[in-house]
Amino acid sequence: MSPKNVLAVIPPQVGGRAAGAALAGLLAGRANVTVVESAGEDPGALASAHVIVSALSPVGAEHIAAAGDLELVQCVGHGHDHVDLAAAHARGVAVCTIASSGAEGNSVAEHTFALILACAKKIVPASTALAAGEWALPRLRPELTELAGKTIGIVGLGHIGRDVARKAAAFDMTVLYSSRRRAPADVEERTGARWTELEELLRLSDVVTLHAPLNDGTRNLLDARRLALLKPTAIVVNTARGPLIDQDALADALEGGRLAAAGIDVFDPEPPPSGMRLLSAPNVVLTPHAGAVTRETLVRIALAAIENVRRHLDGEKPHDAVAAGG
Repeated sequence: MSPKNVLAVIPPQVGGRAAGAALAGLLAGRANVTVVESAGEDPGALASAHVIVSALSPVGAEHIAAAGDLELVQCVGHGHDHVDLAAAHARGVAVCTIASSGAEGNSVAEHTFALILACAKKIVPASTALAAGEWALPRLRPELTELAGKTIGIVGLGHIGRDVARKAAAFDMTVLYSSRRRAPADVEERTGARWTELEELLRLSDVVTLHAPLNDGTRNLLDARRLALLKPTAIVVNTARGPLIDQDALADALEGGRLAAAGIDVFDPEPPPSGMRLLSAPNVVLTPHAGAVTRETLVRIALAAIENVRRHLDGEKPHDAVAAGG
C-alpha cells in the first residue's frame, strides 16, 4: 500500500515553512508530507490529502470539500475553533486535538502567572519609566499589590486550568473555578479549587483567568455586562482564545478605570491590526500568543500531534477526537 498524503498547514506567525519542515521530518518514511502556510495554497496537495495537520490555520468547509480523500484533521494544540467542525463531521472526517497530552499545560500556566505578576507588580510601566530616566516608584506605589490572600477565578478547569490552580495555591491564593461541567471531587481536592457559577466568580475574584475552549457558547464570554461585575481592582488574563473576551468592552473598562489591569496573550484576529484599541489601552500587558511557545513545549506539542497522526496511519484510534458540537 502506498504511503498516505499529509498536508501540514503552518502559518507564518507560528513558524511557517521552517516549522513545517521540522514537523514533516517526524513523519519521514511514513507519509508523503507537503508543507504549506495556508490550507488553500497548494490545491493539488489539498485535493489528495488524507490528513491535514493544522497549527491554528483555518480549515474551512471549502477546504474540507476540496479534499476528497480526507480522513483526519489533526490540530497542533488544544483548540479546534479554526476548523469547521460541522463540515468535517458531515463528511465523516475526524477532528482531533492534543488536549489530553498535557504538552502545553505547564508552559501556558507559567505564562498566565507571568502576566498576572506583571500586572500586579506593574513590571512593564516600571521598566519603561526607568529606562526613560524616571524613578516611577512614587507614581506606581498606590497600584502595586500582592497575590497572597487574594482570590483567583479560573474559567475552565481542564488540564491547563488545573495547572494554574496548583500554581495559585503555591501563591497562597484562594481558588475558585467555573466550567460547563463540574470537575470530579478528586480533582477539586488535588487542585484546591472550589466550583461556583461564572457570575459569582466574577464578583468575588481579584484575578480572573480564562482557560475555556472557544465555541458558540463561550464566544464573548466576558462581554460588557460581565466585565462590569468585576471589582475595579481586578486583573483579567486571557491565554486561551481572543474571542472569549469582547475586546472593545475590555478596552472600555481599562480606559474608564473600571478594571485595574489586563494581561492578554491572544487576540481576534491574530496578529492584531495596528488600530486595535487594546494595543493602546492603559494598564495592559500584551504578548504575541506566546504562552505555549517555549523550546520545551514546541517539542512536546509536535510529538503529541504527530503521534496522533501516526496512530491514524497505523489504523489505530487517535486520541482527543472532538465530538459533534465541540
